[in-house]
Amino acid sequence: MANYNKMTINCKGQLIDLSTPKVMGILNLTPDSFYDGGRFNNEFDILSKVENMLNQGATFIDVGAYSSRPNAVHITEEEELQRIVPIVELLLNSFPNILLSIDTFRSRVAKACIETGACMINDISAGKLDDNMLQIVANLHVPYIMMHMHGTPQTMQKLTQYEHLIKDILFYFSERIAAARTLGIVDMIVDPGFGFAKTIPQNFELLNSLDHFKILELPILVGLSRKSMIHKSLGITANEALNGTTVLNTIALQKGAKILRVHDVKEAMECIKLHNLIN
Repeated sequence: MANYNKMTINCKGQLIDLSTPKVMGILNLTPDSFYDGGRFNNEFDILSKVENMLNQGATFIDVGAYSSRPNAVHITEEEELQRIVPIVELLLNSFPNILLSIDTFRSRVAKACIETGACMINDISAGKLDDNMLQIVANLHVPYIMMHMHGTPQTMQKLTQYEHLIKDILFYFSERIAAARTLGIVDMIVDPGFGFAKTIPQNFELLNSLDHFKILELPILVGLSRKSMIHKSLGITANEALNGTTVLNTIALQKGAKILRVHDVKEAMECIKLHNLIN
């Protein structure tokens, strides 16, 4: 019987050990992301940002060209491809050993980016917004991050009703993991989806119960960076939410998170280094 309790993933032949937590740096190519929208719209700024994140210790760079913030503007598949594929090419030409994760829920975008040289797919819908996604990921033999969400970025804020938040999300993951394994997907990571179809109190309940997700026996990714659960709770802006992000990332590490997906790599690496000293 296969051993699924694994904390390693295979990225382009490189075995990444997630038993020690890693950082995933965020590169948004969208004009309307909640924090850094429109900030990286030319090659020099993109390369500078990515070089900085790599130098600060990011293991992965997560590239997204479709904004998934609440009520985000929907763009076509063609526009997403036009935004993202040239940047994947640019980054691989500049940093040949870079490990690029592709933040998309569209199988065609996933396939184009992996064939260009990216190594992992980060899907906010866990295959629910594109019936071909799981099969494409299986065919490509790449690691797959599956996130919990209800609905779409345009509708998710209205879909926050749960019978039992943690049990419902665990059931969702058990079903998605089984579907992925049936197709032969081996390397999986789960992301509970902070801010996606969850109220602020639900987000804090989720963080408090994060260690329950260890039962899935897969690495856990958390994306808390500068989210509204932090800045709205503190009465500040996303620009001022780095300290709050650091606090919640530290709690997430204590509760079993293995990847921190962040805008601020240096501070996340410091969290991990201090967490490792405690453990």
